Order: sequence, then structure tokens, then C-alpha cells
Amino acid sequence: MIKIEKTWHAMGTINQLTLFGTRQVNELDATIALVNHYEDLLTVNRTQSTVMAVNQAAGAHPVAVPPIVYQLIKRAVYESQQHFGFNVAIGPLVNLWHIGFADAKVPSDTAITQVRQKIVSDGIILDDDALTVYLPVAGMALDLGAIAKGYIADRVKDYWQAQGQMAGIINFGGNIVLLNAAPHNDDGRWTIGVRDPLVRHGATIALLTTPAMSIVTSGVAERHLVANGQTYHHIIDPETGYPHDNELASVTVLSPKSIDGEVETTRLFFNDGPIEADDYPFGAIFIYRDRSIRLVNINPADFKIIQPTFYIKEA
Repeated sequence: MIKIEKTWHAMGTINQLTLFGTRQVNELDATIALVNHYEDLLTVNRTQSTVMAVNQAAGAHPVAVPPIVYQLIKRAVYESQQHFGFNVAIGPLVNLWHIGFADAKVPSDTAITQVRQKIVSDGIILDDDALTVYLPVAGMALDLGAIAKGYIADRVKDYWQAQGQMAGIINFGGNIVLLNAAPHNDDGRWTIGVRDPLVRHGATIALLTTPAMSIVTSGVAERHLVANGQTYHHIIDPETGYPHDNELASVTVLSPKSIDGEVETTRLFFNDGPIEADDYPFGAIFIYRDRSIRLVNINPADFKIIQPTFYIKEA
């Protein structure tokens, strides 16, 4: 089967695009240009972007943004107001810890307390007519983070479908989107490796067989800070100002849309109680620090463990 691939760095991670059934490398170049365009609008890791313009005007005035940016911020504000762990206004806390960057550090309790006063997503003012976003408190800062990555992955899939692509894989770090049936398998199903979430860039511990789907994983090992003999991961609880502490090592969500998977990995990571299959619309894989694994709405026959130190937890 003919395939083409390209790998590049964007959105704070290593990304890979794979298309099957074509030799038109220019299609990948156009896709990368599309991703870079969205990153230019949505990133907070540069001094200039549309979202950074909103942040820089905090406490001063509303900022008009393009419709796609407005709708994504509106979705992020809505999810934040459900108070399940995701908070689009978490920017000041992310900047304070800066986990994943060279200047990462453990902040003082005083600094965390001060910054938490600016994590007020309920106060964000949106104007549907003017398409403006206003952060009413000086020092507030949006951080669309993973929800932006999911949004961009969905837009790439839409673009490939519009171009009539046969099949493909969008891999944005812990975010994978599969397009159409796998051309190399008679049943059209894809096989995806599940990594060891306890080790950065961990080896594959299991193989997941799935139809075309979005597969989003959030874990504690890829971005973390080690200080004074203690490890701090990057999943920060906006209610405490510290990384959320539980027994989970990673959560993977299978969903039709990647943006939903990004939202749900956060919801499930912060939900310390059990999730029941009958009450949950997506598939999920929970991997715990004790190396046990729990599957929700996933057929065990489609999940093959290849690292025997991991095991399926009994329901």
C-alpha cells in the first residue's frame, strides 16, 4: 500500500501525518500549513496570537476575534463552567508552574493563592453579536491547551475528507485521529499501540484494535517536573493550584470527535469515582499507577496486552 508521511514540531509536540493511497506530498504540505495557521490563532506559547491578544487586554477591554476562535473559546468557557476540572482560564497557573519548559519550578503556596484569584472562568464575558471576548480581571489568561489540539485535529480530518483522501492517520502527540477504513486490513480496522504511561516516551504495552475514531490520551509522564525528590505532572487542578493527585497514570478516550476526547480525558482524570459503561457515551481506557487497567465500553477482545506487568482490573 502506497503511503506518504511527514513529521514536524508544532503545538508543543512532535506531530506526524500519514496518508495512504497517494504520492502527492503537497497534500501533506498543505495540511501542515493549515495546522500552522490554526496554531497562529490559538497558541499561548508565543507573544503574538489571537488568543494572546485577548489575554493581553485582560482587565482593559474586549477583543474581537475571528468566528472560529470565538466558537472554540465559547465551547471552552462552557466546559469550564461545568466545574469538572477543565478551566480555560487556567493560564496564570500554567505559566506559574510552566511544566514542560526549561524554567519549570514548584511555586510557593503564596504565589499559588494569589494566582488562583485570577482563575475565574465564570467571569469571562462573551458577546455573540460582536464576537468579542473580555477577561474582566487584569492578569487573567486563557489557555485553550489540549482542546485547541483536538479542534485542529478535527479540522485536519475535515480537510482530508473534503480532498477525497482514501485513509490517513493524524498523530498530534497524545492525540490520534483515524480517517476512514484501514487500507492494509481486510476488516478495515486499525491497530494502535498503547504506551506505558509511567515512563516518558514509554514502550508499547498493549495493542488496541478499533474502527476509524479519535483516540486521545492524557497521562502523567510525558510532561512533568522533578523537584526535591518529588514528581509533579502537568495536569493541574484549578481548584487547588497543584497537580491533581490520584491513582491514575493515564486516561484514553475513544470518540468520534477529537475535541470531545480532549474534554473527556480531563473530565475522567479529575473524576475520582468510577465511570459506569451504561452512563458513558464513549470508550475509555484507564491505566493506574499500580499497572492495572480498566476498560469502559471497549471489547476486551480488541485490547491485547503485550507487556505482562500490566493487567486488566476486574470490574
